[in-house]
Amino acid sequence: MFDEAARLEALKAYDILDTPPEPQFDDFTRLIAYICDAPIAAINLVDRDRQWFKSEIGLGVRETPLDISICRHAILQKGVFVVPDTTRDSRFMNNPLVTGAPHLRFYAGALLESADGLPLGTLCVLDYKPRELTAEQEDALQVLARQVMANLELRRQMRELQKALASNEKLREGLEGKQEELLSLNEDLTQLATTDSLTGIGNRRVFDAVLKKELHHFRRNTEPFSLVLLDLDDFKLINDRFGHDVGDLVLQQVVERLGPLVRKVDLIARIGGEEFALILPATNAAAAGEVAERLRLRIADCGFARVEARPVTLSAGVATVRPDDTEASLYGRADKALYRAKANGRNQVCSDQLQAPNE
Repeated sequence: MFDEAARLEALKAYDILDTPPEPQFDDFTRLIAYICDAPIAAINLVDRDRQWFKSEIGLGVRETPLDISICRHAILQKGVFVVPDTTRDSRFMNNPLVTGAPHLRFYAGALLESADGLPLGTLCVLDYKPRELTAEQEDALQVLARQVMANLELRRQMRELQKALASNEKLREGLEGKQEELLSLNEDLTQLATTDSLTGIGNRRVFDAVLKKELHHFRRNTEPFSLVLLDLDDFKLINDRFGHDVGDLVLQQVVERLGPLVRKVDLIARIGGEEFALILPATNAAAAGEVAERLRLRIADCGFARVEARPVTLSAGVATVRPDDTEASLYGRADKALYRAKANGRNQVCSDQLQAPNE
């Protein structure tokens, strides 16, 4: 058990309470809500007599009284604190947030701990229905909680450094530059974690996370989704003949030309050197095949100025989810379809041979 006075002193040292919203913290709540498919997410800090939210989605308030807080129980335990059904837990069944609006039924929170191991609050997700998290979602909750604390620690260190150098104007100017550099570095690290640096679209990590989410969503409501794998034909010959700089430019131009044909709800990601993946929610096999064909034609019909003598084309493999699919099996079927498109002469679309559900 921790010392409550020491815990409150540690929280105070971060000077974070009652500060305005900041994009880098809002990004964490948006991301964990997306990964956990949860309507509510918050960065919650437990003060003496209240819980205060540095960032929140789905709550609409910045603080609540501590006596109705679920998070005050979460900070008493290590790891991820999960309440699958609040109506069946004696600690929460009479909580006004459970018995009345907003009728919370599920909670999961990962500790935000100081460097000394003192619990400050949680990164948490909540839902209006009883449920569980997958092992991957629990892991993501803990990983992002550590990143939240890294941001808080960065803020604290910069503030302490600024105070120490406040008497020296020249050093203070240098500090301001260093602060901008550190903030920029932090933004760059977040960007690198989720974005392909060459094309600016999602990377393999984002693709894997969204594929898991869509498969989980399908198992809950049976709404089909499709996966399209896209691969530029004979791309090695472009690199060998024109150089890698031209090859990189072609990849960037391909993304620019495919982007307008992709819906906002779709995910397009670069998952390999010249290989891209497209996840199409609420899309059956026939519609996915049409999308893939439009993408193929878009690339085949427009020239690439730096490689006039080498036409740029792409091949595509399409697979639609089935009830028994895993991420690996769905990806494998799309990959086999892509292989057939390559083997049959390239610059074409092939779909998984077996009929997918809801077609």
